[in-house]
Amino acid sequence: MSASRRGAQCAPSVAAHSVRHRNVNNQKCESMKLSLIVPMYNEAAIIEATAHTYHEYLSAAFPDHELIFVDDGSADDCGAKVEALALPKTRVIRYTPNQGKGNAVKTGMLAAAGEVRMFLDADIAYGTEVIAQAAKLFAEHPEAAVVIGSRPLHPEGYAGYTAVRKLASKTYIKVLNVAGGFRLSDSQCGCKAYRGDAAQAIFSRTETKGFAFDFETILWAQKLGFRILEMPVTVVNHRASKVHVVRDTFKMLKELRQIRSRVKKG
Repeated sequence: MSASRRGAQCAPSVAAHSVRHRNVNNQKCESMKLSLIVPMYNEAAIIEATAHTYHEYLSAAFPDHELIFVDDGSADDCGAKVEALALPKTRVIRYTPNQGKGNAVKTGMLAAAGEVRMFLDADIAYGTEVIAQAAKLFAEHPEAAVVIGSRPLHPEGYAGYTAVRKLASKTYIKVLNVAGGFRLSDSQCGCKAYRGDAAQAIFSRTETKGFAFDFETILWAQKLGFRILEMPVTVVNHRASKVHVVRDTFKMLKELRQIRSRVKKG
């Protein structure tokens, strides 16, 4: 009997197994304690809507969850706005002065208690479904410790980008990845998730407070032997980027050299 014939005869049982496998993984996802960290800096204009959106999604998808907003020294009372909502399972960590996104994410990750700890930005750029998608990957791949979103891996990852912004973004990521020695397709994606033990091990070692913190977390993950998976994502909510491609590329390259040296010594 040919291999194709054997495959055809086995298809019903394989399909049934696949359905059972998906159901088991869905149950694992729902039973996970998930922590979502949202770093914020002067986000008062959108933060109340953001808090409601994330809270409603998590309440429906993950009964055991916590939503942590980290106010990175904002001057517009966005932290107070979230606190005033008094949303269940939601808390705000505030400090001054402004330290940078890397410090905000680190603060949230180390304060979290979830089996899975994920950070997403206040603008909900990648939507909310990426949360369940990341949790599902952890359920399907118990050997994985880190999940990183990737726009290049999604057929519509750059939907809505102008041609110039798309080219600039891809060039920026490519240059930094080559300099960092990474094989990842989108190291700077603001959508990353970690198993609790990996988050603790990685972020307890990071020192970078600015946007280059992504590189340091990846380097530590690799040095500590944590397996990294990439997850296709697309931007569904667009707003102006805070990254200046030319200026920040040179700044990042300088920081990257310092980070690589520090992690190598560590």
